Amino acid sequence: MLPLRDTIPSKSYPVVNYLIIASNVFVYFIQTAQGPALQKFIFIYGLVPMRYSEPQVGQYFSVGQQIFSFFSYMFLHGGLWHLLGNMWSLYIFGDNVEDRLGPFRYLVFYILCGLASGATHLAINWGSRVPTIGASGAIAGVMGAYFLLYPHSKILTFIPIFFIPYFIEVPAFFFLGLWFLMQFLSAAGSPAHGGGIAWWAHIGGFLFGMLFLKLFLRSPGLGISQRLKQKTAKKKTPRLQVIRTVGSPGDPNLYGTIEITPLEAKFGTKKLVNIPWGFQKRLFTVTVPQGVREGTLLRLRGMGRATEDDGKGDLYLKVKIKDL
Repeated sequence: MLPLRDTIPSKSYPVVNYLIIASNVFVYFIQTAQGPALQKFIFIYGLVPMRYSEPQVGQYFSVGQQIFSFFSYMFLHGGLWHLLGNMWSLYIFGDNVEDRLGPFRYLVFYILCGLASGATHLAINWGSRVPTIGASGAIAGVMGAYFLLYPHSKILTFIPIFFIPYFIEVPAFFFLGLWFLMQFLSAAGSPAHGGGIAWWAHIGGFLFGMLFLKLFLRSPGLGISQRLKQKTAKKKTPRLQVIRTVGSPGDPNLYGTIEITPLEAKFGTKKLVNIPWGFQKRLFTVTVPQGVREGTLLRLRGMGRATEDDGKGDLYLKVKIKDL
């Protein structure tokens, strides 16, 4: 299953989430530039349990290097697809968590999740010589937070079945719950101290993400985080909107609601409207004129139901103006 997007729009620009993604990409370029020294680079900046469990190995590293590896490992990746997969998941789930916590608290939350997932991996794979790298554990923490914050959100998911692409909207609690179950089953079936994917780091990150979220929500918000949140607040609704239409029996017309902000109502805007239609999704552009008011009906000719005389009804979109 490949997540494509969620249905919860963020109310602010996820600046920290974008910076984390950019940092991972930047470090990946540094990593690929190492050439023949790549393995040494990964051993130094990755998380290697043996460096902490074996004193004769740990003596070759300073205390600062040992501590720094807990941070640097989460910015290294095993290849381009590893990087793209992690960053795509962070892009989908991270913006909403940052929206809830605020930029500064989200940054602290992300780092704590990465540290906790690394510590989990270290404890279970004590003595392993295999370096652990990747942002997966920290991102698992973000997914754990999303699981608690937005369980009823829908995740548009791509599922290839016998080379036929299927796109379905899956509830977030089911998608993330299934993801966590797969991590647990994979971890249970992996040999102790074995190489490959750090399943226990994912599990630890997810569980600690839920725990840290509870603690962060109970703690008072910091002034700097609130100010940053105000600075990054969005002034426009998402360009792509999914609209669920309704209609009455015998009426060929369909009715729905389109949401815009006061700024968009004043100056006008264009939206991409996605309307589920059976197993298909119709996508088209809607122009909202300047000076539109709350409750205004936008008429889209021929976008309704088919009639008996081979004609088509219209689609009426009611304008809803709201602050984000």
